[in-house]
This record gives sequence, structure tokens and C-alpha cells, in this order.
Amino acid sequence: MKIKNIAMSIVAILSLSATAMADGTHWGYTGHEGPADWGHLSEKYKECSQGKNQSPINVISSMEAHLEPLSINYRAESTDVVNNGHTIQLNFATGSTLTIDGIEFELKQFHFHTPSENHVHGKEYPLEAHFVHLDKEGNIAVLALMFEEGEENKELAKVWVKMPEKSGDKSELKLADIAKTLLPTDLHYYRFNGSLTTPPCTEGVRWMVLKMPITVSKAQVEYFKHTMHHANNRPIQPLNARMIVE
Repeated sequence: MKIKNIAMSIVAILSLSATAMADGTHWGYTGHEGPADWGHLSEKYKECSQGKNQSPINVISSMEAHLEPLSINYRAESTDVVNNGHTIQLNFATGSTLTIDGIEFELKQFHFHTPSENHVHGKEYPLEAHFVHLDKEGNIAVLALMFEEGEENKELAKVWVKMPEKSGDKSELKLADIAKTLLPTDLHYYRFNGSLTTPPCTEGVRWMVLKMPITVSKAQVEYFKHTMHHANNRPIQPLNARMIVE
């Protein structure tokens, strides 16, 4: 059962696409396939409605824990940028890692949501990026980066110019040194336990939300939303008994 769950999580992480799921169940962000109905679309998606540690959340600090610094070593280049129908996703070659709790997680991809899925102290951001990592056991760690409206993001522009407009299309794109060019200089973060924010909404995900946002222009956000044809954010989920530490 554990192996099956890990395999399902990996499929969800690498594709984030309903058409790639084994049972062919379609999901989306609008209408009867929207977030409110995900848990009823497939037995494999039931955690979306029955889970108690779902993401995204409104991130409010509840405990100071003096968290360990993030150990980020993003050395590998991206390989391509994909429009999977739900988001724009950059896939990465092996060799980029994030170490947390003494465990090394490999960066598999990062993708975007507009508006932001997580909120920080009630604030919604125009764009959020999720850097998705897996360890050798299939455990998931997600690093979230917020974008606030301001100057054009020059590194993001390199992605946007290659952004496929048609679902299922991809373009070759090699980005290197993204820890230096895309992440903020201040890597302080909030941490909590959560889930994937797309079906199958697998729980047990280590979430780290960076406190410092970076800028994105209004035009860049609008172009992303135009490409997706609509917002692609899951609504805020109940915190329940979870602790958020910083």
C-alpha cells in the first residue's frame, strides 16, 4: 500500500494533469470538476474532501521554533517548460536538492498558481510558485514562493517567453542557478504539514512558505492567467489542529 501511495504521489507531482492519471478522471478549477467536487470525482481523490491536513492554508504564525536554515543546492538546469492544462511547469534534470530534517529532497519541478493558493496572515498574493521535491522514499517537500505586484521579474520573463499556450505542449528551456536568480536573499520561512493542492490531494507533505516575496509585474500575471484561461488556485482549507512554526 505504501508503494502504491508513493507511486500515485509521484505521478501527481510529475504531471499535475488529470489526463495523466491512471483512471482518466478529469478535474479542473471551474464548474462541476472544480475544487469543491474533487473528492467526489474519483475514489482516488477522496482525500481532497476527507483529509484533515489539506493545503493551501492561511499561514499564521503560531509558534516560534527557530527553524533550521534551508539548505538549498539547486545545481541542475531545467529541461523544459510544459503547459499541462492546469499550470505552467518547469521540469528539472537530477542534481538539485533541498535538505531539511537531515533528509535530502530532489527538486523535480516548479509551477505556478494565480492568485496565490496559500495566504500569509490573510494576505493573498497575485502569484505563487511551488518548488516540488521528493526524497528517496517518495516523501514530498514543497517550497512556496510568493510574488507581489511590482517591477517585471526578469527571470520569470525567461519562462514566460517560452510558455506554451496550448495544453499538452512543451518547449525546451534551460534555466540554471535559480536559487540565485529567482529565490529571495532572505530564506526565512513558515513550516507546516499539509497536502498536494491538486488531486489526489495526498497528505504528509512538508510545506515551507518563504516569508520574503519577490516582484512580478501586473502584465506578467495577466499573461499567465490568459494562458490558463482562468484562475488556478485551490481555496483555503481548514487549519484544524495543525501548528505553523517559524
